Amino acid sequence: METIELTAITIGYAQHSSYKVAFEKAVLVIVTDYGDKLWYIDADGVKDKALLAWFGQNEDIRVQLTAKAITGEEYHGTAYFHPNEPSFAAAIRGDGELLRTEI
Repeated sequence: METIELTAITIGYAQHSSYKVAFEKAVLVIVTDYGDKLWYIDADGVKDKALLAWFGQNEDIRVQLTAKAITGEEYHGTAYFHPNEPSFAAAIRGDGELLRTEI
């Protein structure tokens, strides 16, 4: 299991092609198990109540994701945005391959 601290998360969804998610802390977790890889992001301190509410009320929670790591690397993939409105948090669960770009 690999844990990577993130400095920025940008998602594309519905009518927004590039929406920057403001958060206090976020980590990307990559789990490799028997050759399979899965990944997810846990974001805490998401203050955008409207964003959390939108994903809480809609069935289409699929997003295109770009995440920037503290090391400068960027990660790109498709995921599902699961809001936790009472905790001002979100779990972004990866769907398929996560691509890494070194900057």
